[in-house]
Amino acid sequence: MRVTEVECLILDGTYPYVIIRTDEGISGYGETFRRGPHVQKSAIDTIFAPLVIGKDPFDTAEIWDAMYSAGNVAGPSGALQTAAAAIDIALWDIKGKALGLPLYKLLGGKRKDRIRVYASSLRRDLMPVEEAKRAAKFQEQGYTGYKMHSAVPGAIDHPDDRTVDHVREMRAACGDDFDILVDVNGAYSLHYAIEIGKQLEDYGVFHFEQPLPIWDLDGMASLADALTIPIAAGETSYTRWEFLELVTRGRPDIVQPDVIKCGGISELINIAAIVNSHGKPMTVHNTQPIISTAAHLHWISGRKDVPYAQEYNIEPISIRDDRPILREPLQVVDGYITVPEKPGLGLDFDEDAMRWWSENTGKPGHQN
Repeated sequence: MRVTEVECLILDGTYPYVIIRTDEGISGYGETFRRGPHVQKSAIDTIFAPLVIGKDPFDTAEIWDAMYSAGNVAGPSGALQTAAAAIDIALWDIKGKALGLPLYKLLGGKRKDRIRVYASSLRRDLMPVEEAKRAAKFQEQGYTGYKMHSAVPGAIDHPDDRTVDHVREMRAACGDDFDILVDVNGAYSLHYAIEIGKQLEDYGVFHFEQPLPIWDLDGMASLADALTIPIAAGETSYTRWEFLELVTRGRPDIVQPDVIKCGGISELINIAAIVNSHGKPMTVHNTQPIISTAAHLHWISGRKDVPYAQEYNIEPISIRDDRPILREPLQVVDGYITVPEKPGLGLDFDEDAMRWWSENTGKPGHQN
């Protein structure tokens, strides 16, 4: 079997998807991170596709190494690892389909048939009481946790930060038997993160995510030592080497790789080996609800070191909600998603819908 075509489509002007076709009529689908979609497409079309065409899709290790080498001299890992991830995931999808096996079988089998997810809100415009009511609504739907994205993006210790107010109202509305996760996207200095973190401890926050700027690994370690609530980080690390530095210098309590950012399934396996060897539990960063979610479901289902509920984006997503690109969408039922059983990723794509979205931006369209 040989790869004959690598095509990158940007859906609704936001979501870059890859379709890889082979000479045996088997196609694989991959996805990359939604920020900078035209950068990702350019990297896929001009740097990576020529490396993949003509190759055996089963040679994922050789292909990944070739993409990493090419990307390493072409630009920063964040931009290019995310592009490589889409290709790698599509190749694993092909391998599963060719063998007639779901992806989790290729990864060593599964221990769980379904994965618990928490409701991840990307809203930053809600008042504390509004957000508390929203969290309670998702609690009623069966979710056992809710992540808020608070603070002021791009600012440090901004006076308009209302994180503690949001958490206080959420705890009052949802009770003690509900996980509250706080992600501030690096918006605090160390001293302010300690001050806020100690207040979050009083409300039993499940984890405090990326409190400091991503480069301040020493500060992260100091923060982890100062607080009893877990510090979570990892969405802005892209290779096994960056994760090694994260766990040894930053010492977060929970590590969060993202398959569509860190180079795909091949590199996720390498990253997990490093994180596991340092005794750190993992969860996943997962803000894209289709291929990213499916790949994570397969991977998580077989692991004992990913014990927590996983992130799931609850905001409106055009390609999931308005005109779905899946014929059988993934469903959240009582706070769980079932691991797909069909070969590969286990997803059935509607390519007509995908091409419609690649030609029509924002009709009607929601982008998160």
